[in-house]
Amino acid sequence: MGKGQSGSNSKVVPESKAALDMLKYEIAAELGLPVGKQALGSMSADTEFATELGSISAGSIKEDYWGHIAARDAGAVGGTITKRLIQRAEETLFSLS
Repeated sequence: MGKGQSGSNSKVVPESKAALDMLKYEIAAELGLPVGKQALGSMSADTEFATELGSISAGSIKEDYWGHIAARDAGAVGGTITKRLIQRAEETLFSLS
């Protein structure tokens, strides 16, 4: 970690979490990634069978699960979020001028 970084993942504006989550799922949908409610609907028969047997608890399967997404795809979502936030900031700055 760089100098001055605390290691926490806290937001500068905590109220932004909901907006960032919406943007994250919007971009994932645009990229065709099966996350959120879309991923729950496409749950494989093996996973359903495992939850019935109890080897995987049904409560452990969450709507906000990204573990099945490749790191490259998750990085694409993060990169696109950053790109859009910068675009929005630039648009705001240019409109103030």
